[in-house]
Amino acid sequence: MNTDKTPIEKQLWENWFSTHDSNAANELIKNYMYLVNFHVERIATHLPKNVNKDDLKSFGLMGLYDAVKKFESSRDLKFDTYASFRVRGAIIDGLRKEDWLPRSIREKTKKIEQVSGHLEQVHQRTPSSNEIAKELNMTAQEVETYTKDSLFANVLSIEEKSKDGHSDHKEGIGYAIADHISASPDNHLTTSETNKELAKSIKLLNVNEQLVISLFYNEELTLTEIGQVLDLTTSRISQIHKKAIFKLKKTLAKVHR
Repeated sequence: MNTDKTPIEKQLWENWFSTHDSNAANELIKNYMYLVNFHVERIATHLPKNVNKDDLKSFGLMGLYDAVKKFESSRDLKFDTYASFRVRGAIIDGLRKEDWLPRSIREKTKKIEQVSGHLEQVHQRTPSSNEIAKELNMTAQEVETYTKDSLFANVLSIEEKSKDGHSDHKEGIGYAIADHISASPDNHLTTSETNKELAKSIKLLNVNEQLVISLFYNEELTLTEIGQVLDLTTSRISQIHKKAIFKLKKTLAKVHR
């Protein structure tokens, strides 16, 4: 068992491994509940306000319980790390199944994609959010927000393999997200192509956009924390984030045409 556990945590794990009863599991879940709350708050920042955090918490609790049941103390892996992947994966998987994106947002997103495609053909270049907004009688911020919501709904992970390429434990976002729907070879190829294009597109973002995407999704800093790192206001970081997501969404739309 890991030696960096507190005496209380060690006792809780000893109780669980010796009894495997519901009371021991419940005590462990209470002790690690902060992981669920952490990931609920992080994921909720990407979602429309209509999404109920209690639902996210329920998904996360299922992931935490699953982590407790499947954790092997003999592995050289902290439970906090293992459980974080399970919790985040369960929340994302729950969002997939619940289809949380409201129909109104899906309809507006579809219109944005249609207008964007039309403007691209007319001008022979990728249209800006301002140009799309003008056609749809929206604000540029609305266009970028709807695009961000749609991106999160359709592409919930970016694969990032472990650095040494040999570890049994994959630490990339993509490996942390459970997907119990068997993918056909065609779907697998499509997903692989999407990830490749997305990775290429990230490299084409400007320096600040790449930093914000990396710090937000990989390092899991808040927008305020990123602002402190880059010496920019939180509102400015939010703008950079939205513009970067908008550009990435455009890439994904091209891949799936």
